[in-house]
Amino acid sequence: MSSPYQRTGRRRKKTQKRRIVFFTLVLPLLLVLFTGAGYGAFLYKKAETVLSESYMNDGREKSALRDADVHPLEDNVSILFMGIDDNLKRNYGDNTRTDALILATLNIKDKTIKMLSIPRDTYAYIPAEDDYNRINHAHVVGGPTATIESVEELLDVPVDYYVRMNFYAFVDVVDALNGIKFDVPYEFRVKDSSDVHYVNMEPGVQVLNGQEALAVARTRMNDSDIERGKRQQQILQKVVKKALSVNSVTKYDEILEAIGENLRTDMTFSEMKSLIDYGKNDKGLSYESLTLPGTDDFLNSGAYIYRADETELEVIKGKLQRHLGIETSSSYSDEENSSTESEESDTEDESYSTGE
Repeated sequence: MSSPYQRTGRRRKKTQKRRIVFFTLVLPLLLVLFTGAGYGAFLYKKAETVLSESYMNDGREKSALRDADVHPLEDNVSILFMGIDDNLKRNYGDNTRTDALILATLNIKDKTIKMLSIPRDTYAYIPAEDDYNRINHAHVVGGPTATIESVEELLDVPVDYYVRMNFYAFVDVVDALNGIKFDVPYEFRVKDSSDVHYVNMEPGVQVLNGQEALAVARTRMNDSDIERGKRQQQILQKVVKKALSVNSVTKYDEILEAIGENLRTDMTFSEMKSLIDYGKNDKGLSYESLTLPGTDDFLNSGAYIYRADETELEVIKGKLQRHLGIETSSSYSDEENSSTESEESDTEDESYSTGE
């Protein structure tokens, strides 16, 4: 069988691990913490302690696709979010697959964020294996580093930082917020994060606890990877909106505990503070959700894969590259630029304000 598409970029040098905190949860915290008074002062100190303890620099200076270092206070940057499919029963550590991949690009001038969901079974070149495989397999062979390299190879954009979280953090954060309201698309029954108990869901708008929110985010029982990716972004945005609400300020202590126990980061606490500028946008915290169109397919071995549409992939590349302000390699960049501008003018992004 021929390869799904020709590789357009050179093979990247192997790079070492980078870790970053889950900014979509930390950002609303920082907006309160840096008031420097009362409860904020207490949280500031705790955040500095918890997040500094999560710091781990494994030596990667910058992305192989960057000519110079970048800083989120001064530059457009990208962040790769990895949700790993691990729990106490499995305990695979770096040998587990990624169950969720979302690449976020942040534009410092516009204070906008684009979030691309990458289906976990996307057939892509894995530099660590020097072969094609499902992209969620990269973490098995080389942990976060191999996943970063694979995403850079697929999208031809630099990954400046990343966060790798297990699902316990997500469950604990949602529970700390007393749940989130969400419209469950259909009835289903799946195992919870422990792989021991079951979660039974009914369709309709309801308040989800941590385990229920995770079940809705992970299931693809009655739809597809694309719809699953959309739900994951919608749920993350619901979590952020709830965390930004005034009523959630007293929950930040619990949120910090949940975050700190379940991740490592190569972003310093000082660098994290620079993210608060994105919350100072007059329009609020603005997101645009992107998906990677493609089709279901099977290898000769019978293994299922998700094959990205070549044309749509080039369009996505160009859009992310322009948002980061880097040279566009996509051959569809000029054509897509005009259509994207028209699309963005007609589409209202999700925006969150601390005034809610």
